Amino acid sequence: MGKTHLFGRILRFVFKGILGCFELLLGFLIVLILYIILASDITPPDVPELNIGERTKIAEDHYVLGNNWLKKNDEGIWEMYVEGTPYERGIIYGKLAKELIQKQEEIFVGQIDNLVPSQTWQQFLRLMLGFFNKDLPSNIPLENQQEIFGVSQSFSDNYNYIAPKYDRILNYHAAHDIGHALNDYSIVGCTSFALKDEKTKDGNLLVGRNFDFYVGDDFAKEKIILFVKPDKGHAFASYSWAGFTGVVSGLNEKGLSVTINASKSDLPTGSKTPISLLAREILQYAETIDEAVAIAKKRETFVSETLLVSSKKDGKAALIEKSPTKLGVYSPETDALICSNHYQSDVFKNDKVNKENIKESDSKYRYDRVKQLLAKQDQMEPLDAAQILRDQRDNQGDTLGMGNPRAINQLIAHHSVVIQPETGLFYISTQDFQLGKYVGYDLASIFKNKSVNSTVYLPADPFLYSSDYDSFKSYKQTKNTISSFLNFGKALTLSEQEITAFIQSNSELYITYEMLGRYFLKKGNPKRASDYFKRALEKQVASEAIRSELQELIKSCK
Repeated sequence: MGKTHLFGRILRFVFKGILGCFELLLGFLIVLILYIILASDITPPDVPELNIGERTKIAEDHYVLGNNWLKKNDEGIWEMYVEGTPYERGIIYGKLAKELIQKQEEIFVGQIDNLVPSQTWQQFLRLMLGFFNKDLPSNIPLENQQEIFGVSQSFSDNYNYIAPKYDRILNYHAAHDIGHALNDYSIVGCTSFALKDEKTKDGNLLVGRNFDFYVGDDFAKEKIILFVKPDKGHAFASYSWAGFTGVVSGLNEKGLSVTINASKSDLPTGSKTPISLLAREILQYAETIDEAVAIAKKRETFVSETLLVSSKKDGKAALIEKSPTKLGVYSPETDALICSNHYQSDVFKNDKVNKENIKESDSKYRYDRVKQLLAKQDQMEPLDAAQILRDQRDNQGDTLGMGNPRAINQLIAHHSVVIQPETGLFYISTQDFQLGKYVGYDLASIFKNKSVNSTVYLPADPFLYSSDYDSFKSYKQTKNTISSFLNFGKALTLSEQEITAFIQSNSELYITYEMLGRYFLKKGNPKRASDYFKRALEKQVASEAIRSELQELIKSCK
């Protein structure tokens, strides 16, 4: 029976029993929900019949399936190699990393349960997102659909009440974009840069980036570096999390790298190509900046984003600045290219939203700090790039407090990478944000031998072993407890001793005092709340938007 015919029968049945205004409204809501369910159904792509077999366990945290493998390195990072046709790669990915994929979804759904505890609202949200993303497959290349469908076969049955497995994984690929639009990346402020010529020791390209994407500590525990050798296009490496086939930070065998940085966006009105899948397409099929731009032009995206693309063949880097309505390219003839979270090309120079973003957000602060640090040093090497990515100071060298969004290093990064496109070296951060070791991989060797035979390292930041970092971990624990009280109503009464310890753990950060102000405001003590909001304003706040918000909070205390 066709969906249109079925919908008509349901419509007639519902309205046949409706009497009075109340029943009419109820009937309308029932029909609306049924329409959303029917219209939201996503049909999986056609795929070939395959007999892949099962993985073999070689050792603890080490699995093999044909030429493909998954293992955990000494630094606690998962390494995976997959090859073949799209659906074949997806099936193999899922079989090798089944437990990791299911764990990531469990964490993701758990975060949704925390943010939206009401089951009624959760169901309504699912219906709305399903309707919003009903046309998502038409904006995703068939190759990506088949690969994603293959991965989805290893998803858990525990969440089929939310949606079928394939529908869920498609929506997870779009979650980055939807969250970006809803939050304007208020908790995410990525920073990146590309250097060449006099700025690097060997004169070649050197790229650094922080991916400041935070979905809780648990989400970032099991990171994966994925080495993909597809049957079409270029082999590449990508660093992210289990079950994710898009790209946020990557390098291909031809020496082209892609990293993404968000910019301010309007709320999207319909599904388009997720930005991570656009980055993936560029990484797999482009060798030059012009080829990357051509791919970006043919895809419509949900939100505003910058793709920093560096090319060994071109010997330079460029920013592809893309919004739902226009595209600009920024590639100055300088030795350093810096990217935070605002646009720089002529296309967006006078854009009202972009100008407001520069004025109100923390993006310009981080941009200026990178520019200042780069001006102090030439002949840079990978460790020098990592040290910039680890910087927590302001332009005068003063402390911002640990975890300030104005800092290059906000101590929230899911990961950080340093890339040398000419030599094919891809360095990835390990644990403790970007403070721990970076592990470097030689892509040419890996794709030739289908194995990781050797790695190089960048040493950990000394800050990792400091008493200040211990204080930060204590601060973060208390901050999360206060956040649970503020956001989810979890019972909390702080003693004066706990308040003093919280302040001492991160006394220069404005957020310390803002959190206490919000705590006392909710506890019904506006006088004390106002005092803490005023103390927050005495520190270096992240942006003008935050300053205005704190001033409004002080007014509300009166």
